[in-house]
Amino acid sequence: MAEGQSPMFAKFGKRFAAGTVLFREGDKGEEMFILQSGKVKISKKIRGVEKTLATLEKGEFFGEMAILNDKPRSATAETVEDCDMLVIDRKTFDTLIRSNVEIAIRFIKRLADRLRETNDQMEALMIRDNTSRLVNILAKQVKDAKGGSFSLSIDELAGLAGIESGQAKLILEKLGSVRILTLSAGDQVTVANQEQVDRLLRYLEMREIFGEMV
Repeated sequence: MAEGQSPMFAKFGKRFAAGTVLFREGDKGEEMFILQSGKVKISKKIRGVEKTLATLEKGEFFGEMAILNDKPRSATAETVEDCDMLVIDRKTFDTLIRSNVEIAIRFIKRLADRLRETNDQMEALMIRDNTSRLVNILAKQVKDAKGGSFSLSIDELAGLAGIESGQAKLILEKLGSVRILTLSAGDQVTVANQEQVDRLLRYLEMREIFGEMV
């Protein structure tokens, strides 16, 4: 076993290069993945356009639904960076859940969180206006960050909002010009004032309901 390598990684670990498609929407699912390092993008085709559903980091797991319900993969998973992962097959997963109550509880809690996140994202994607969708995503990111600063690229934010990267950049630059946020050269978005984001979101929600008269 290599120095610093955990027994779990020695047994179930694999390394994947950036840009590796782990599975595609519609594939049969035989394994789930637990991310040890790097980032993975989860995406789905909606009306023929690829939408980013999530960007996962260390500690996240994915691919479990296909081995739970024995149905095809509901989304596509691709590595954004070089990644180390635990690859768990159906039999091993079943053994872990049955033999370890703590793992089972953590798994249930994470599924509940993921369901909430999916509901939030579906609500955001139903908003027709690009600016409203992006501000809605920003507001949720600020809330989750609990400090106003979070690191997501323009491409990641665009994918979450279901809009093109160029459109997202223009919107973010406009928000930056009125000091609602700052956009660094490395594409890190920092929100200067959470109250301003919330106030802008309320205005856009009212405009969505009542039109430009608001």
